[in-house]
Amino acid sequence: MFDTMTFTKILGGFCGAFLIFLMGKWAAETIYHTGGGHGGEEHAMGYAIEAGGGEGDDDGGAAEEGQSFEELYAAADPGKGEKVFGKCRACHKLEDGANSTGPHLYGVVGRDVGSVSGYGYSGALSEAADVWSPENLDAFLEDPRGYAPGTTMSFAGLNKASDRANLIAYLDSIGD
Repeated sequence: MFDTMTFTKILGGFCGAFLIFLMGKWAAETIYHTGGGHGGEEHAMGYAIEAGGGEGDDDGGAAEEGQSFEELYAAADPGKGEKVFGKCRACHKLEDGANSTGPHLYGVVGRDVGSVSGYGYSGALSEAADVWSPENLDAFLEDPRGYAPGTTMSFAGLNKASDRANLIAYLDSIGD
C-alpha cells in the first residue's frame, strides 16, 4: 500500500503547501509593510485622526506662538470653549455628580485632583498634581499621557493653546 512513490508524493505535497504558505506570508508583509519604515524610521500601527476643523478651531496657530498661557487664558472666550467641549462630551458630563466614562467636570477648575466621589481614578493623576488649577489643566489637556503617565484617559490631547484656554474658561464658568 505505501511504497516509496506514494510516500514521496505525500511529502512533496506537504512541502509544496508549506512553500505556498511562506510565499503568501512574504507577499502579505511586502504589501502591508508591517515592519519598520523607510530609512529605518518607525511607523505606528494605526491612523491619527485629527479632531480639528471645528468651529472652536478658528484661531490661527501663528497668533499663539508669542503668547503665554496666562495671556491666552485672560483673553479666552467661554463660548468657543463650549464648542471645544464637544470633544470631551463623549466621556465627561457637566452635571454635578453625573459621572460617565470619566468623572464629571462640574466645578473642575480649582477642585482637588481625584476628589470626585463615586469615580475610580487610576492613581496616576494624584501623583501629577494636587489641584486642577488652570495651568495644571492646560498641561494635562495638551498631553494627558505625558502629563500623568499611567492615566487611563485615552484622549490624545488638544494641540492648540487657544482651544485649551477657551475650554478651561468654559469649564471655569460651570459650577461653583
